[in-house]
Amino acid sequence: MAKIGVLIESKGGEVRKTTLGVMAVIRQVPEAELFALEMAPDVEPCREVLRRHGADRIVAIGAAAELSSFPEEKAAAVAAAVDHFGLDALLGSSGQAGRDLLARVASLKRAPLVLDCLEVDLARGIVRKSHFSGRTIATLQLKTGPWILGIRPNVFAERIEPRPGEIIPYEAPVTFRKRITVRQIRRGDAGGPDVSEAEIIISGGRGVGSAENFRILRDCASLLGAAVGASRAAVDAGYAPHALQVGQTGKTVSPKLYIACGISGSVQHFAGMKTSKVVIGINRDKDAPIFQKCDYGLLGDLFEIVPALTRALGPDGTA
Repeated sequence: MAKIGVLIESKGGEVRKTTLGVMAVIRQVPEAELFALEMAPDVEPCREVLRRHGADRIVAIGAAAELSSFPEEKAAAVAAAVDHFGLDALLGSSGQAGRDLLARVASLKRAPLVLDCLEVDLARGIVRKSHFSGRTIATLQLKTGPWILGIRPNVFAERIEPRPGEIIPYEAPVTFRKRITVRQIRRGDAGGPDVSEAEIIISGGRGVGSAENFRILRDCASLLGAAVGASRAAVDAGYAPHALQVGQTGKTVSPKLYIACGISGSVQHFAGMKTSKVVIGINRDKDAPIFQKCDYGLLGDLFEIVPALTRALGPDGTA
């Protein structure tokens, strides 16, 4: 029976949806034994959720609060857990935190690392990921273990499959050399949900015209429960912070719905959102490339269409 570990990410006492998607990858293999590795001090309220989504074992790694400030020691604790429990693979979300931790663990284990995976066949050790700005899909055969895999957020939907979720306390051998210490994490000026994990994103491009005009998108996003994104052109023009940038030089996203407002649809932008389930393009240029790449296109002025959508979504609307 394969033993697969999952890095559990939580926020405010709730397991992130992206983590539940990672667990769903493992539950595609019924005989696999899923080890949920708790790496945060506020995860106890999450344990019933972990059991409901398929955790056979819940590993409570000791000193989680202290480890959160020391990325090297945190990675060492995870690497030690991989050895201790004889894990064949370690999976996590390929978001900002996951990419950092997975890369550190892979370096310590001298193990193969594949980030931003779109498809995973754990039974055969085959993964698929995008290459060259999404122009091609690479199929990779993993041989030497343990495999360290980062799953692109929102590619896999959560899956309900209750398992025992036995709690296993684990005290990892940690030296606390403190070569790197995280003293403070400051919230960026982007505000709102993280675009890399959002299920709905409404993005603006150069056509939005100004930073002030992004308020139109934020108003609509608040009613949709969406995150606000931006193209590189909008970021370079100073309309939005880099934290919102979607594309080859920004964040890669896979929402259920992506609404592109005033975005031409360049190859570089498309590389960051091509795995969106549904894409809606709003542009007044009938020749904009976005209309060749979207599921639904609205030819018109975003300053008329987006406010109309916001009104329809409001308490007095008809949507």
